Amino acid sequence: MTKSTTKPPNDKDQATNRLTQLSSHISPNPKPKPQEPLPADHSDVLSQLQTLRNIAQTPDPQNRGYVRQKQAGKLWVRERIDLLLDKNTFAEIGSVSGTATWQKTGHAREKPVSFVPSNNVQGAGLLRGRKVLLTADDFSIRSGHADGASAGKTVYVEKLAIALRMPVVKLVDGSSGGGSVTTIKKEGWSYLPHVASFEYVIKQLNMGIPNLGAVVGPAIGLGAARVVSCHFSVMAADIGALFNAGPKVVEGATFEEGLDFQDLGGPMMHCTNGTIDNLAANEEECYEQLRTVLSYLPNSGSDAPPTVPCVDSVEREDISLRSLIPRRQNRMYNARTVILSVVDEGSWFEIGALWGRTAIGGLARLGGRPVGIITLNCEVNGGALDAAGSQKLTRLLKLCDVMNLPVLQFLDIPGYAIGTVAERTATMRWGVELAKAYFSTTMPVFNVVTRRVYGVAGGVMLGCRDPVMQVAWPSGQWGSLPLDGGIEVGHRHELREAEKVGKKEERYKELEEEYLRLMNPVRTANAFGVEEIIDPKDTRKVCCSWAEHVYEVLMKERLADRACGKLQPSFA
Repeated sequence: MTKSTTKPPNDKDQATNRLTQLSSHISPNPKPKPQEPLPADHSDVLSQLQTLRNIAQTPDPQNRGYVRQKQAGKLWVRERIDLLLDKNTFAEIGSVSGTATWQKTGHAREKPVSFVPSNNVQGAGLLRGRKVLLTADDFSIRSGHADGASAGKTVYVEKLAIALRMPVVKLVDGSSGGGSVTTIKKEGWSYLPHVASFEYVIKQLNMGIPNLGAVVGPAIGLGAARVVSCHFSVMAADIGALFNAGPKVVEGATFEEGLDFQDLGGPMMHCTNGTIDNLAANEEECYEQLRTVLSYLPNSGSDAPPTVPCVDSVEREDISLRSLIPRRQNRMYNARTVILSVVDEGSWFEIGALWGRTAIGGLARLGGRPVGIITLNCEVNGGALDAAGSQKLTRLLKLCDVMNLPVLQFLDIPGYAIGTVAERTATMRWGVELAKAYFSTTMPVFNVVTRRVYGVAGGVMLGCRDPVMQVAWPSGQWGSLPLDGGIEVGHRHELREAEKVGKKEERYKELEEEYLRLMNPVRTANAFGVEEIIDPKDTRKVCCSWAEHVYEVLMKERLADRACGKLQPSFA
């Protein structure tokens, strides 16, 4: 049997083993602690979101952009939203879009330590109870120039308006996400410019989705284009301006020095040349005009314009209209008096009062039903329609067509403007564009001939629908040419012969008297050249009856034709 060779432990080994055991008990090797789990209720993420929203929704009085905004007398972007929309109805889209700086606080944990919000606030809310989409520039951040989120937000909201058939309100203060040379430095390369949102804007315009814009600061470049493209635009007189490029860029390109915003593109420039439709005293009045215009318009061309209860009797008569039109042809009168007498009390809203002043246009109601209103201004250029007036009416006709608004016309039109100024400003070119608008639009038109209807312009405005829906006043005068000048042209030889014997003036008066007798409107009615001559006091009753029929009968067919694609009006 073999003996074991293992030596028994000596005292030294036993002491070492014992010391090791004691050491392991006294100083054990620490095990790594388990990581605290992320909260099951996602409160960490919710906290981050709330932190960013608080930063975005709280103005920084130390921020130089915010200070500049206030020193210019302008509201901060979120103050504007609160002033415009119904109280507590704004729901922001992209509320935390912007540039954030993050700090790591632990395993898979971080917190935002700074945040620069996107300089374009977008969302939805109620405007006098109507759902609308809203986009508003924040000029206090990079003067409204493009940041990392504004382009994507803008395109998204433009698409959303089409998908939801919701009106869009645009408050422009800056370039609305337009470019800046600093973008090149930031990105490290220069880019080819493109305007991604305009495809959707044009589609909205033609679909009759109301686009309403307000200039509440300097609207520059893309910002200017966005507001001018709207169905309706308004500028605040105290702070608004609009231009393709600012004074410094202009100085470098055209050497025009010392220009300020008002000189370059203030309200006296753009509210009188048709770039912007209306002028408002301040921001508050701008927003009131936006509310008013929307009240006449549907959410889209798929709907009828909204009607409201009417407390103004449709049977109301106005005897004063009998004597409004002077018997002497060269006497003028206030054409707006006719409008105010006929439409619902307090419903007249004029568009473009400061430009194209030979024409008057706007929106009103008849028996609570929205209509477009067109007339001529005999107090300017004798009522002869010039190039700017034609442009204004063309725009209004297209607006009424895409919005399903029937049009009521009070006609006193001596023709297109004549003379060297008229020829130099391409009056006939724009007059023909107006004719195209009359004959390419399809909304119902009703005519009240209050006095003159002459020439191509009169023929276009009066005869744009078949059959013609019209009545005339006893003051009506019509023909190819007005008597002033027309007699000279038509009887040139006869008058020349009379002049040889010193009887030109006498013969002229004889001819004038004869023509005035033959131009008695009753003679035209005898020949059924005009269907009915009415007592002017009954005009409101007649017009309200027409509007009622349009809304109760014709509107249904029109909406059906638009739904199936048979009618495709175009504003753009």
